[in-house]
Amino acid sequence: MTPTEATVTSTTDPAPCHGDTAVQGGQSGHPGPHGYSHQKDQHLKRLRRIEGQIRGLQRMVEEDVYCIDILTQVSASTKGLQSFALQLLQEHLRHCVADAALKGGAEIDAKVEEAGAAIARLLRT
Repeated sequence: MTPTEATVTSTTDPAPCHGDTAVQGGQSGHPGPHGYSHQKDQHLKRLRRIEGQIRGLQRMVEEDVYCIDILTQVSASTKGLQSFALQLLQEHLRHCVADAALKGGAEIDAKVEEAGAAIARLLRT
């Protein structure tokens, strides 16, 4: 799968953090603050850098750049996305899963299952 083909899909609705079942903007989960909220500007900066790498890939293809050079850029873009995903997962574990652990019961089970499914999706890529 190429970076431009990558899409984020969810096979199950995640359990909301903090027990809030509000739906905002068509997304399940609580409206915030999310685990990544305190670093939102840094995350957006990182995603813009990755977006620039993808645009660079498009230019490379348009300009008929040597295939190995394009593959090198694909690798860099992929690693950037993987690194971003791992950071986001860590923040989810620290925020949403830790909060559910304090509450215990079915909520922690749902959050652990949700995190496990997210890890499985990351490993498949």
